[in-house]
Amino acid sequence: MSVVSNTGAPTSDSIAVEPAVTDLPGHTIVLGETEPLELASGQRLGPFTVAYQTYGTLNADKSNAILLCHALTGDQYAAEAHPITGKPGWWDTIIGAGRPIDLDRYFVICINVLGGCMGTAGPKDINPKTGQRFGLDFPIITITDMVAAQKMVIDHLGIDKLFCVTGGSMGAMQVLEWAARYPERVFCAIPIAGAARHSAQNIAFHEVGRQAIMADPNWNGGNYYEQAESPHRGLAVARMAAHITYLSDSALHRKFGRELQDRTDVSYGFDADFQIESYLRHQGSTFVERFDANSYLFITRAMDYFDQAAEHDGVLANAFGDTPVRFCLISFTSDWLFPTAESRQIVHALNAVAASVSFVEIETDAGHDAFLLDEPEFFRILSGFLTGAAELRGLNGDKVAP
Repeated sequence: MSVVSNTGAPTSDSIAVEPAVTDLPGHTIVLGETEPLELASGQRLGPFTVAYQTYGTLNADKSNAILLCHALTGDQYAAEAHPITGKPGWWDTIIGAGRPIDLDRYFVICINVLGGCMGTAGPKDINPKTGQRFGLDFPIITITDMVAAQKMVIDHLGIDKLFCVTGGSMGAMQVLEWAARYPERVFCAIPIAGAARHSAQNIAFHEVGRQAIMADPNWNGGNYYEQAESPHRGLAVARMAAHITYLSDSALHRKFGRELQDRTDVSYGFDADFQIESYLRHQGSTFVERFDANSYLFITRAMDYFDQAAEHDGVLANAFGDTPVRFCLISFTSDWLFPTAESRQIVHALNAVAASVSFVEIETDAGHDAFLLDEPEFFRILSGFLTGAAELRGLNGDKVAP
């Protein structure tokens, strides 16, 4: 692990974050030591830690870097075994030699978002003013803040222009924010299964999850870190409710139907009679091993606040005026969490400013999670667009020299 020690002193009006002790693999840097990050809320954050992972080799002129933006429950371990669960990285099927994001050609960066719980500053870190974990005293963060912190990492790496920024779901929100805020720093952008604002329905689902966490008797107003028990039951329920939205009715029926779990007859009780019940309970119980309940509150709130048109008089196109970024938007037919209509709204906004934009709706019954699954058509589209953009960028297909 490469660590930059915290030697700077925060300004009197900024919020400093003392890094939590961690042995997570990868890179951790301290940012905002001399110039704190100005948050959308008006607060200032610094110094603060950011954790990230890289794959592949950065070429000599630093022109082959791809920034991956992870979704709500993701983290920086996109293409390797997760250090806590041991499961494959969330885009392990996409990243690697000969895969759509070919490590013989590209250098990949994936950054744990601000407010997260895998090494980047968040509510479980120490507040130097109190010596206690922040909990709910951590500042509210937004997608804009997440991207601003990512930009500080990219600056630290000395990369003037990213070849590509891509990601799905909340990752797509970050991609759009990169393209709108820092268009001169992005050659191409691939928002996948996303939207330019969070819908009322999605805000409602998030509120159900947050209320489940806050109703857990072990939540204790967010001050549970020194307790013997954490609000695992509430967080598990939040995960279960959210996971339903990631799948389609067809996918649920195909995978589970009304099949019983390890029994031939119903129990006439409240055990997990059905396979779908057992599956959701498993999703909830394994999620709490790697995620912090307070981080779930902060990150879902960041998604709720996302609305790119809001600061442009309600006109989304104004967020992308004269953009040089080349876009490829991808949606999935069975995604009801971020339906195709929301991607089309972005395409229409980009068309209104004569941006270079491609759009593909991929037919699948896998639902929102299709961007994380083995979808050959998705792989083909992603690979094809990246290859074409690489040719325009002047990246050859040969293996990058170390």
